[in-house]
Amino acid sequence: MSDKEHTLEALPSVIPVFPLPGVILLPGASVPLNIFEPRYLKMVRDAEASHKLIGMVQPKDKDEGGKKPALYGVGGMGMISELKETGDGRFLIRLKGISRFRIEEELSTATPYRQIRADWAAFAADPWGGETTTTVERDDLFASLKAYLDIKGLEADFSAIAEAPDDVLVNTLSMIVPFAHAEKQALLEAETVYMRSALLRNLLTMAVASTMKNEGPAKAH
Repeated sequence: MSDKEHTLEALPSVIPVFPLPGVILLPGASVPLNIFEPRYLKMVRDAEASHKLIGMVQPKDKDEGGKKPALYGVGGMGMISELKETGDGRFLIRLKGISRFRIEEELSTATPYRQIRADWAAFAADPWGGETTTTVERDDLFASLKAYLDIKGLEADFSAIAEAPDDVLVNTLSMIVPFAHAEKQALLEAETVYMRSALLRNLLTMAVASTMKNEGPAKAH
């Protein structure tokens, strides 16, 4: 798709979906994926040959006994921005987040991967990068993030995204901080970047408080 086609109307009504627990995809951010299952290799080949779009969605339950797990109702659609085929039959791809979508219905298809009919209307502000005009309290967000990393004994270099626009910063952090699946989903479904930023700060603060309660302040650095 060219830049001129980057409109809500240009998004297809039917997209393939990749159910993956703990992974969300938000506009302006990107996610690397290691594709090795035959059904998803087929999905990538088909997407690459057509619109290059794949929807990321979290399953509500584990895939047990070959049964299709129920899916959360909102996912994130990405465009294949990088694709590399390895010597052992895998694909290494990167999806660039474009827009969120609501699952209108799952389709019965002959493909080995799942496909859904997407409703984009609720996320009209999302396509092609999301909100860029917003005000995020960056100092408060980074203070909460630092406290979280310290008490978890983690180190991270966020210099690459520290100067990013607010939407990319908040969306990227929401994707990479290892929250529980339900918390990830809440971040995905937050209506605006500002609301997502506030929720992200609250989740970081609660995680710090919970760790201190369970393990004691000695864990803090």
